[in-house]
Amino acid sequence: MIPDYFKHQEGSITICNKDGIIIYMNDKSIATFGNKIGQSLFPCHSEKSIEKIHALLQGGSNAYTIEKNGLKKIIYQTPWKDDNGEIGGLIEYSFVIPFDMPHHIR
Repeated sequence: MIPDYFKHQEGSITICNKDGIIIYMNDKSIATFGNKIGQSLFPCHSEKSIEKIHALLQGGSNAYTIEKNGLKKIIYQTPWKDDNGEIGGLIEYSFVIPFDMPHHIR
């Protein structure tokens, strides 16, 4: 059995299939949103967000920051691909970041 490397991560990790059905949530994601595995993610989003999700399911990634409940977070959404290289759904990563996070050019 492969270990669940994401289970206890500090950030929230949520994965859906190409139909928008949530197929995985790590502990942080469940603590944040409740256990939504097996449910559609579309009822949880605005019309504008649903359009973005459909676009992401065609390819490309989306990244932005939010401030909520006194915390700043980075949100990164990207497709995952199956063994044939076809988009199988989306992964969303959400991690708390410092308000004064350093930026380095390397």
